Amino acid sequence: MAVPATPRPSLILPRASSHAHSQSSAVGPISGRAAASRRHRGDFVFVVNPSGANGRTGKQWKQLLPHLRTRLADQCNICECITSGPTDAVDVTREAIEDGADAVIAVGGDGTLHEVVNGFFSKGNPVRALDQGPDHSAALGLIPLGTGSDFARTFGWTNNPHDAIDRIVRGVKSKLDIGMMVGPKRDPHFFVNVADIHLSAKAGYFASMYKRFGNLCYVFGALRGFWGHNNRDLRIKVNEGEWKTVHNVTALCIGNAKYFGGGMKITPTADPFSGSLEVVILQDFKWYDFLLKLHRLYGGTHLSVNGVSSIR
Repeated sequence: MAVPATPRPSLILPRASSHAHSQSSAVGPISGRAAASRRHRGDFVFVVNPSGANGRTGKQWKQLLPHLRTRLADQCNICECITSGPTDAVDVTREAIEDGADAVIAVGGDGTLHEVVNGFFSKGNPVRALDQGPDHSAALGLIPLGTGSDFARTFGWTNNPHDAIDRIVRGVKSKLDIGMMVGPKRDPHFFVNVADIHLSAKAGYFASMYKRFGNLCYVFGALRGFWGHNNRDLRIKVNEGEWKTVHNVTALCIGNAKYFGGGMKITPTADPFSGSLEVVILQDFKWYDFLLKLHRLYGGTHLSVNGVSSIR
């Protein structure tokens, strides 16, 4: 699918293909999973992670809500859903879509966005409104208030919530690719930004321990991940080709969008409107290689570095 003309989309319709799924998606306060029964059609449902960005998301949201109501109250019903724990945003999103919401908007970081995206699907199939026709679809929206907010960087969006509200008010929509992965139990899971394996996955896990340091938490998480890390041989198959062994893999990253880790442009040619994914493989990296090449990772110029390869 072609990249849309400017302005960039503020509301996104995820659509599905063989390797990437996409659909469309963007609040008196309602809290928790009981919210769905109290909403009405035509709602814009804002799913808020109050603990995002080390607690800053919840504080910013309270300050933002009066402005949001001023800008949007004449266009829609504003529904606020406050999450209370992991995967809560998945359930809230599914209930909102089944109840006929016009848009579900993630308020927080990439983790909140990830859960909201997965709420658009159930058992691998798009969630539909229970009492509306097949042509109705909910749009996905984003107010980036997280630590990294990496998905927003692909569009050139900042963490300024007022800019995000302006985009939502304009209501520009575009279809977006969604990546799908299947686990050992054949249960599908979806991602909108970057999926990664081995060291970079460890880095994301450990980064949560250093959120107080802002975006540096991802660098600290990566260095912590190198402790006890061993590069491994992986067998991969791309585009229905032959299986091949890739030796001494440090990390394998599959990008639908460009950024992860607080601004690292890890899959620099990825385009979430292209219908394809970019696979970047780092081989035989040590902790000191990571530090020496960190500026290349942030700048997106690492594809020419020895030990780095890219496949679409």
